[in-house]
Amino acid sequence: MNWLKLRYLAEYFCVRVVVCLLQMFPPEALRGWARGMAWLFTFAAPVRKAVVEENLQIAFPEWNAERRTECRRGMWEHLFLFIAEVAQAPRRIHITNYRDHIEFQNRDVFARTMFDSRGVVFVTAHFGVFEMLGYNCGLTGFPNYSVARTLDNPYLDAFVARFRGATGQHLIDKEGGSEKMLQVLSQGGIVGVLADQYGGKKGCWVEFFGKPASTHKAIALLALSNDVPLVVVSCIRTTGPMQFLQRAHAVFDPRTAPPEMQTVPAVTQWFTTEFEKFIRETPEQYWWLHKRWKDHRKKKPTAAA
Repeated sequence: MNWLKLRYLAEYFCVRVVVCLLQMFPPEALRGWARGMAWLFTFAAPVRKAVVEENLQIAFPEWNAERRTECRRGMWEHLFLFIAEVAQAPRRIHITNYRDHIEFQNRDVFARTMFDSRGVVFVTAHFGVFEMLGYNCGLTGFPNYSVARTLDNPYLDAFVARFRGATGQHLIDKEGGSEKMLQVLSQGGIVGVLADQYGGKKGCWVEFFGKPASTHKAIALLALSNDVPLVVVSCIRTTGPMQFLQRAHAVFDPRTAPPEMQTVPAVTQWFTTEFEKFIRETPEQYWWLHKRWKDHRKKKPTAAA
């Protein structure tokens, strides 16, 4: 047995132990645990403090330092609760009681697009309890596919796939998965995509909280080239652990959109603006950990230079 396999097995064992521990406690006890971990990651041993602070200063320049610190602490509490809720969901939420845990807003939009013969792409951000979106859809009778990167650890990758597949959610590898996505959509299926990731130097540059951010072009191209609607969705925690609100915010349909919306930059800006709207409502539930506003484009020389 090589060392890499031993490392993977050790990582898998540690994760399974943590998941088992999280599944033992009632939701309110998990909230206390999440608050304690949030204090640790915010004050005692700050993690990615500089990145989060920089992002919050860009997004909310009117906030003072105290408000940014409180948002940072709230974000960590949310992230640890996120982990606990994902661990507990298969045991606590099932077909007979999901109405006690999940509220749907704009059900007509979900129903209309899910039954569209063209298929539908659900787009969301690293916001709220996004892992529950596909889980909830499968639970209510709509199998779906999520685009995600395959984990390096094959044991953890299989474990995560089992969770996602518990209610009929399937995975499409982010690398080279375009053909599978087209196949699913051609059969009237549902595809979920996280669309707030850095798109690189050649991405589509759009305004996000008033500053240019590179975004992948593939989502807009997918809708425009294949005549499929995009639906901006989110799933947030409401009154407490294991209490979710799943929302459909807006729909882009290539068949009915005006001419000025029939371009990749316009569609990309559209869903990015929708993301900004719901992030502003509950900023603590957004992942401010990643550098969303990286800009490695070559600057044009100025006249003075």
